[in-house]
Amino acid sequence: MAKKKRKGFLTAFSIIFILIFILGIVSHFLPKAEFVTNAEGVEEIVNGSGVVGATLSEILLSPILGFENAIDVCIFVLILGGFLAIVARTEALETGIKVLVKKLKGHELVLIPILMFIFSIGGTTYGMLEETVGFYALLSATMVMAGMDTIVASSIVLLGAGSGVLGSTINPFAVGAAVSALPEGVVVNQGLIIGIGVILWLTTLIISILFVMAYARRVIKKKGSTFLSLRERKNMEEEYGAHADTDVTNVKLTGKQKITLWLFALTFVVMIIGFIPWEEFGIDIFTKFTGWLTGSSLGQWYFYEAALWFLIMSVIIGLVNRTGEKKFVDTFIDGADDMVGVILIIAIARGASVLMQATYLDNYIIYNAANLLKNVPIVVFAPFNYVIHVLLSILVPSSSGLATLSSPIIGPLANQLGYSVEGTVMTLVAANGLVNLITPTCGAIMGGLALAKVEYATWFKFALKIVATIAVVNIVILTVAMMIL
Repeated sequence: MAKKKRKGFLTAFSIIFILIFILGIVSHFLPKAEFVTNAEGVEEIVNGSGVVGATLSEILLSPILGFENAIDVCIFVLILGGFLAIVARTEALETGIKVLVKKLKGHELVLIPILMFIFSIGGTTYGMLEETVGFYALLSATMVMAGMDTIVASSIVLLGAGSGVLGSTINPFAVGAAVSALPEGVVVNQGLIIGIGVILWLTTLIISILFVMAYARRVIKKKGSTFLSLRERKNMEEEYGAHADTDVTNVKLTGKQKITLWLFALTFVVMIIGFIPWEEFGIDIFTKFTGWLTGSSLGQWYFYEAALWFLIMSVIIGLVNRTGEKKFVDTFIDGADDMVGVILIIAIARGASVLMQATYLDNYIIYNAANLLKNVPIVVFAPFNYVIHVLLSILVPSSSGLATLSSPIIGPLANQLGYSVEGTVMTLVAANGLVNLITPTCGAIMGGLALAKVEYATWFKFALKIVATIAVVNIVILTVAMMIL
């Protein structure tokens, strides 16, 4: 009897659209928000009183407004696509990967812990997430050529950087935002926050590395053990498998290709330096770079500056390789075109957060969560707080957005109850970091998986056990921290 072909799961677009419609419907079954007029004659919502039911137009418009909300990231990804296409045209990356595979023959697995640790440093210091999108394609090519698959590549980027974000130590977009959102009079010890962050970061990273290494060994040993469906395997082979079986014995890099690889590496190194807020750590060396090129000094960059930097480096790499003007423009446009699907996913994912804010659903959830936590003992406070922020993070994946929303409410509550505010801050950060390893409302995840040719349902099935293990360990660490601090 013929084996039935497995039906494909819903696409990322459908999953996010369904979630947005569910949020809109739910908003009509919750208490209605109350408004009062302040001294300036402006209506303000009574916090936690209820929500405003979403209209059909608000539901339908939210993905479009999500595009507006994520325009900086979208522009960055668009130019990143053009940059990668210019580099790909030189065949420097392809040849460099072959040389790397030749040097590591039989020891390819060593790349996994090294790269995951490097990504995690970016995560714990400045919340590296959206900036990793380009690495999904690069590492997919590397891992497929090394005998693995694109799930391994996705895991290296997402679980690596995600481990750092979950255990943020000095990340201004998570820890910094949460601490700065605390009301006056609620004092925290930054040393304790960093200490808890380091423990969460390293334990999460170790768990992730062990799972990914075990999976990668199985795939190398037996290709059929991959989590990828037949359709995904076909897409992976078409995109990244053309050179997987190539003989790399005599492969060598030309002089121009070596220069291109150095410029490629420099591009990402400078981007990372540009994103890290050095002044907040008392380092002012980079402020001497007055931003004459991008408009902002290194350490004060965001996505617009990074996009300009990648555009500049695309031109430089084109000049080094003597790419003609027409070929350069055509190649750059083709590369940007390849990113349109990724950009649409990122924008639509932001639509869920836009609708949450428009209906005050986020405000309603956090105020009612705080009321629930008032009457629980300390041994239950941390687990409950963690679970509540996991649920809230699905709807508000932005670490700074969640911190700004939650910290002014949960922080003072913990302080009033005599519980550790530092532990409470890191519970918020860790829960949000956990969700951003697997949630479909995070544009960076959905966009990266699209580049790696991994469907969301496949990633969810693969990552669920890892995320569950991390969650249990997180809760134990945070509960102990709350009890002893």
